[in-house]
Amino acid sequence: MKVGCIGLGDIAQKAYLPVLAVQPGVELHLQTRTRATLDRVADGLHLPADRRHADLGSLLAQNLDAAFVHAPTDVHPEIVTRLLEAGVPTYVDKPLAYELADSERLVALAEERGTSLAVGFNRRFAPGYAQCADHPRELILMQKNRVGLPEEPRTMVLDDFIHVVDTLRFLVPGPVDDVTVRARTEGGLLHHVVLQLAGDGFTALGVMNRLSGSAEEILEVSGQDTKRQVVNLADVIDHKGQPTVRRRGDWVPVARQRGIEQVALAFLDAVRAGKVLSARDALATHELCERVVRAIHERAA
Repeated sequence: MKVGCIGLGDIAQKAYLPVLAVQPGVELHLQTRTRATLDRVADGLHLPADRRHADLGSLLAQNLDAAFVHAPTDVHPEIVTRLLEAGVPTYVDKPLAYELADSERLVALAEERGTSLAVGFNRRFAPGYAQCADHPRELILMQKNRVGLPEEPRTMVLDDFIHVVDTLRFLVPGPVDDVTVRARTEGGLLHHVVLQLAGDGFTALGVMNRLSGSAEEILEVSGQDTKRQVVNLADVIDHKGQPTVRRRGDWVPVARQRGIEQVALAFLDAVRAGKVLSARDALATHELCERVVRAIHERAA
């Protein structure tokens, strides 16, 4: 099985390549335009010269069975378009694109070609978060905060807050009939944003503060006199009377803790089985993000 990895930045090197490089039956090919990075990463994986590609055309000539795209977001539309037009099942880091129209076009192209397109919402596969789907969820609260990182609204929402948006969509226990957005911007930069999704019997709140006292990610789901809290995707604290804590095992890889190993292998398994994956649900997350961006700009105006 020939698998291409396009883009060799931190997320590829720290999370995906350690998973892909050890999979039996996978012939890994790397592509980046920066030759020094290409050779350094390929040397570390002991890959021969014919699996190192400095341009996408060379990689596509290998008749790939699947591809992972970890290049910067602004080049996703071009790269994903070429992969889909070549009939290559494609996994791409979120977001598909910064502009909703580009994301819609890519999803439509994948459907037109009958080719898998998957977006990397790894938190759906993170063990602590996946377990929350089996817990009462009358109230959901997710915070993902940073220190000293106010940013242009579209970039912040599509590159980072999208994780919060998708996790809320994944965990809400029913149809959403009310969407509310609150935000603070100053000098064109987004300081914090709050998204509320509500439906029959539930409320979900997503919060991102880019001027917080610490970098943290906390998810809480509660209902029926019980609460489950997941701290930094690692520690799971169940509250029912006295709290009980389950900590991440000392030898659990970070990629497994964060769901990256699971989502990558699920994609490869689908490709092997000939199952075509749809990005329609991922597109719904992008549509909600676009709604958040527009609400932020309207409030700032």
